[in-house]
Amino acid sequence: MPPQVLQDHITRWGFSLLLIVLALPVAGQKYRTAAGVRSGGGSYGLTIQQLVLPKTTLEGLAMFAPRERSVTLLAERHFGILGPSLNYYFGAGGHYGRHRDDGQFWGFDGIIGAEYKVAFLPFVLAIDFKPTIEYGSADWNRFPTAVSVRYIFIKQKKTGIFRALDKL
Repeated sequence: MPPQVLQDHITRWGFSLLLIVLALPVAGQKYRTAAGVRSGGGSYGLTIQQLVLPKTTLEGLAMFAPRERSVTLLAERHFGILGPSLNYYFGAGGHYGRHRDDGQFWGFDGIIGAEYKVAFLPFVLAIDFKPTIEYGSADWNRFPTAVSVRYIFIKQKKTGIFRALDKL
């Protein structure tokens, strides 16, 4: 098979798979409020996520690096993959910070990632890619990836046929 034909087949199959995943019923995540730690892109910090609408969260980040501090607020939309324990999400927001050498900076953020609610434990593991556009900084953009571990403080309420069993 010629390379161009093979590439066209891979592209079609990949696009078809993406459409199937997007068409799957969305179960949403299994928590309302979770907070924890985040590390990546040369920085570390705290993360808190709050469900504000069905399948939509606000995430706040307080990040620290050797020469800078920043805060970020992101709105994220979650989509289930093979059930409610595994989600992918994307969103956008903004950040503000201070660098020891450059002074104050601010910018816009995008985010795309995946998260897994650990079975039988109140923890969520996440990995994401969060590109930024910077103003007032020596860097005009950044492309960090990060890993987060969050503890679930408030679970999502169960609904449906098994709701009565929760009261037993």
